[in-house]
Formats: sequence, C-alpha cells, structure tokens
Amino acid sequence: MKANYKNWVPKGMILALAIGSIVLLIAFWALGVNGFGVSWVFQIISAVVLGAAFFVVALFTLWSVVAYRSFSYDNPNGLSRKIIDGVAKYITLPPGGRGLDVGCGSGALTIACAKLNPQGTMTGADRWGAEYASYSKELCDRNAAIEGVSNTEFMKGDAIKLDYADESFDAVTSNYVYHNIRGADKQQLLLETLRVLKKGGVFAIHDLMSPVRYGDMQSFAVRLREQGYERVELIDTTRGLFMNPTQARTLLLAGSTLLIGRK
Repeated sequence: MKANYKNWVPKGMILALAIGSIVLLIAFWALGVNGFGVSWVFQIISAVVLGAAFFVVALFTLWSVVAYRSFSYDNPNGLSRKIIDGVAKYITLPPGGRGLDVGCGSGALTIACAKLNPQGTMTGADRWGAEYASYSKELCDRNAAIEGVSNTEFMKGDAIKLDYADESFDAVTSNYVYHNIRGADKQQLLLETLRVLKKGGVFAIHDLMSPVRYGDMQSFAVRLREQGYERVELIDTTRGLFMNPTQARTLLLAGSTLLIGRK
C-alpha cells in the first residue's frame, strides 16, 4: 500500500472543467456557428461570448491537467517530491528534539522530515478546512503508518496563532501554505511561526513570496538578522533548485522562495 499524499489539483475540478469545456463548445457550435433557432444578432453575440468562454475554460482545463501531473506524488520526478525532499533536507533535529510543520496538509513534509530525523519527533499542524476537505488528521496518521514512520504526531492548528509557547521547537518548516491565508500579513505569519523556534533552532519555509503577497522580503531578512537570527537566506527555487523558470511560469509558481536560517 502506498501513502496517499493527495494532489492540490482535485480530479473533480479537472472533470468539471472538461465537462464545462465540452458544453461550451457544443453551445458555441449550435448557436454561434450554426445559429439554430436564433437571430443573426444573437448568433454573433453567442459566437463571441461562447467562443471566449470556451477558450478560457479549455485553457484552464489544460493548465489543470499539466499542474496535476506536475504535482502528482506518483511521479518520482514530479515537483511535489522535489520540493518536499528539498525543503526537508534543511531540517536537522538534535537527539530528542522536536520539529513543527505548519500547514501539514496530508503530512508529506512532516513525514519526510521525520524520516531524516529518527532521533527526534515531528509535529504536523493544520486546520484542515473545508477548502481542502479531502485532507485530514486521519489521512496524515494513515500516511505515516504506511511509510513506517512512528516519530510523528498530527494535530489541529492555525498558522495565524499557533497554540504553542515561545521556543517550543528545535526546527520549524512549511511548504506553500501562507499565501493561501487571505487577508493576513504574510511577514507577520512568518514571525508567528518563528516565535515557537528555540534559540539555535533552524527554519525552512517555502512559499510564493512575491512582493505583492509578502512585501519586501529582503528587508524582512535584514530585520531577522538584526533580531539575532543567523544565516538568513532567501533562495529563489524557480531557477533550478526545485523547478526551472519555464515550469514556474507555466504553473503560476513565479515567486517561489525558500526562506532558511537559524535562530
């Protein structure tokens, strides 16, 4: 049995888009091209509106298929495995240490970090909201069991206000989470995550850190250094680390950045 880490592009969405494309194409052919039962004015309007709608939906359907394949965990060379393994390698726990994965989803990054750190334990926290109803604590626990990993625990949590005391963990990590939290100050979210990091601990956080979402991250890195954080680095992961620039543009992942360092 294989672990089921899901795919952030649901199959149901792809199916719905495909059906929508077919329906729009039929309507475009019937009304816009042949004008069955309509006036010539309505035929022209239908041709323009339905043609444009079909083009947009068909394009989004194609993008969804490409994204699904790119992020499939069944693909050993897919982006999901590259990103998860690439982020996990930065996490090192001391003997008996604890790590936190914020927004663990299906548990992939939590489990990857746990595998690399059998001397410690990893906690995966997520609110598992309605937006991602197929993700759950039970799914994470099941995936850990299938992977033969026993040094993990999963629990409800909210990145906006983590239910942990200051300096609770020796490492903190996250992957493609904070950009999904609408209306929240992304730099403040990072500070909340780093609040629970122990002195001497390491952090590795990967997200779409574009200026429109995160503001000036170079200044934020300077701010962290001024607060005593060491080796604070911002790594553009679209330039060969996890993906190439073409993949990033195609999959709308421009701005993917890894923030790493030590407290």
